[in-house]
Amino acid sequence: MTLEDDATGAVRPSQEATAIYFDGTSSRRHIVALRLGETLEIGEDGATLARWSYADIRRADSPSGILRLSCLAAPSLARLEVRDARLAADLVARCFHLEDNLPNRKGVAAIVGWSLAAAVSIVLVVLFGVPRAAERLTPLMPDSFERRLGDVADAQVKVIFDAKHCSNAAGQVAFEKLVGALRRSAGLDNAVQSAVLATSVPNAFALPGGKVYLFNGLLAKAENPDEIAGVLAHELGHVRHRDSMRELIHNGGTSFLIGLLFGDITGSGALIFASRTLVTSSYSRDAETNADSFAIETMHRLGRPAKPMGELMLRVTGKEGGKGLSLVSSHPLTEDRLARMGNADGGSAITGAPLLSAAEWQALKGICGAGKV
Repeated sequence: MTLEDDATGAVRPSQEATAIYFDGTSSRRHIVALRLGETLEIGEDGATLARWSYADIRRADSPSGILRLSCLAAPSLARLEVRDARLAADLVARCFHLEDNLPNRKGVAAIVGWSLAAAVSIVLVVLFGVPRAAERLTPLMPDSFERRLGDVADAQVKVIFDAKHCSNAAGQVAFEKLVGALRRSAGLDNAVQSAVLATSVPNAFALPGGKVYLFNGLLAKAENPDEIAGVLAHELGHVRHRDSMRELIHNGGTSFLIGLLFGDITGSGALIFASRTLVTSSYSRDAETNADSFAIETMHRLGRPAKPMGELMLRVTGKEGGKGLSLVSSHPLTEDRLARMGNADGGSAITGAPLLSAAEWQALKGICGAGKV
């Protein structure tokens, strides 16, 4: 197929179409003749459909072998497709601003550079800015707001573990007695809520707003009340220090920023992600160490040893590999924590009465009833 120039300068299509035109207002496909004069005239069946100034013509994205053009003065969807190499070369030679809407190498490098800088900035904020912001914001959060966040996280607990509260009457009385003694020793008010959940996962954790959960899987592995009391005191330490609120801000901020990198500009998954990680992830080394110190002091004020808590943690990690138990999957190492608690007990007189009687302990062990673990 060849193109022929007539005496007037029009470029006429021969038997096969040489140019295809879309006017931008309909989906109709026009087979057109082009006149390359002072302007580019686009005609069909002797009628002029459009006149494009060469200064306004820009290259549009197109597959190989097709020159696809747009015009700044035409409708935004108007396109001219030229498939003939000779005609395409002639048009390119006349359109001095053809590439103005396309980024050059310098422009591409700038875009890539700014994108990398933005990604690095987000990573640095995640690593350093978010933890600092969480430390500053946590004391400023009102208790009512923290309780509402705790309710959201509580709903996630039910989804993750599909667990129900254990409510055996005798076991509940024993549990409330144990938690009450710990709460009074720790100087916490009645706003602290606690429960045993019927799930075999050996876990215990605290949520924002003062919710403390003990899983029956951990209770089943305990050999005496002091072991469970130490674990509960540890979680009460997280409540006192508002560690759960701090982690929620930290994890929520982190997931929001990471979401920005991958297109979640609304951050819609941030709160759900953060509340789920409260259950499945561990606290920082400092938070765990402070909670251990709180547990040791709470147990010693009751005249009871702290070492049994470390023995329970070591027993669980030895059999379970640390999976699913936040207070043993975090730092410092369980062996080091056990040694610290044993050393702390060595300097304190363990003279307090047992926190539960033998009958109460057996009732607590059976709080979820038979076959719940």
